Amino acid sequence: MAYPEDLLSANEKVIVHSHPHFKMLIWPVFWLIVTVGVGIWLFTLTDGVTAGWGQVAEIAIGVVGVVLICWLFLAPLIRWRTTHFIVTTDRLITREGVLKRVGIDIPMSRINSVQFEHGLVDRIFGCGTLVVESASHEPLRFEDIPGVERVHTVIYREVNDNPYDDFPGEGTPETRGRR
Repeated sequence: MAYPEDLLSANEKVIVHSHPHFKMLIWPVFWLIVTVGVGIWLFTLTDGVTAGWGQVAEIAIGVVGVVLICWLFLAPLIRWRTTHFIVTTDRLITREGVLKRVGIDIPMSRINSVQFEHGLVDRIFGCGTLVVESASHEPLRFEDIPGVERVHTVIYREVNDNPYDDFPGEGTPETRGRR
């Protein structure tokens, strides 16, 4: 899925656009399976209950099941789907949230250093934590970035290999490369 072109500045191009790694959905899927399994098991137990109380028990089981599925599965799924990590030629962008949207934009020129961390489990899944140090006081940590080493390299190249940094503002984007 591409980042909306109308939100980019002139000559800005998206290099990386991803959601957090799917590993953050492992526990929600586990709880979905457990909730459905326990719900089915409890429904089979209500077969022997008298007619009036059996229906009440089935409705209660259904309501509790729906609440648990919404809380333990749907909420994390929506959170995952609405979280974006974007690297463009000009900036690093994060957006997350449904009702309350939170976003961070860091211009590439403000990034001082970029590093990554990933333990054994992250390495197995091919993701990790990206740590970006910018002009702000505290480094920003972005968890569960897929292909974190590749993203680290892309950001590093955009920050340090930019041929226009020596002469900021000189010429137009079309003529800057002609020195």
